[in-house]
Amino acid sequence: MTEKEFSAMVKENSERLYWHIRRMVYDHEDANDILQNTFLKAWNSRENFQNKSKISTWLYRIAVNESLDFIRKRKHDLDGMSVDEVTSLGNQLRADAYFDGDETQIRLQQAIATLPPVQKMVFNMRYFDDMKYNEISKVLDTSEGALKASYHIAVEKISEFLKNID
Repeated sequence: MTEKEFSAMVKENSERLYWHIRRMVYDHEDANDILQNTFLKAWNSRENFQNKSKISTWLYRIAVNESLDFIRKRKHDLDGMSVDEVTSLGNQLRADAYFDGDETQIRLQQAIATLPPVQKMVFNMRYFDDMKYNEISKVLDTSEGALKASYHIAVEKISEFLKNID
C-alpha cells in the first residue's frame, strides 16, 4: 500500500472509526488518540493485510483492540460503569462541545455505558454502525450466534436501565 492509498483509506474511514471509538471511551481527546493509534498500527502492519476481508473490517478490528487496551489501561470497570460514573458521564456529555445529542441520546449513552465492553461494542456496531452480524463476526472473531445473543442481552439491559430512570 502506497502512502497515497493509505491517505485515501484514512480519509474514507476516519469519521466512522472515530464515532465507533468515541462511543466506547466517550471522551473526544481519548477517541482521537485511539484513532491515531489505530491508523499508526495499520500503517506499520500494512504488509500483513492479505485482502481476505475488507479494509474497513481490518481497521475496525484494530480500533476494537486499541479501544479495549485503552479501557484496560484506564482500569475502567470491565463490567460497565457504576451508578456514579453513569451520572458523571451524563454531565460530561452535556458539557461536551462535540456531543450534539439531546437528553434522550444522553440517557441512551448512559444505558450503553453500563454494559460490559464487548456487549457495548456489539451493540454499537449493530445499532449505530448498522453492521451486519457477519461483518461484526469478522471484526470480533466470534460466531454470529454469540453476537446475536450478546446484542439481545445488551438491548434487554438498555431497556431495563431506561425503564428505571427517574
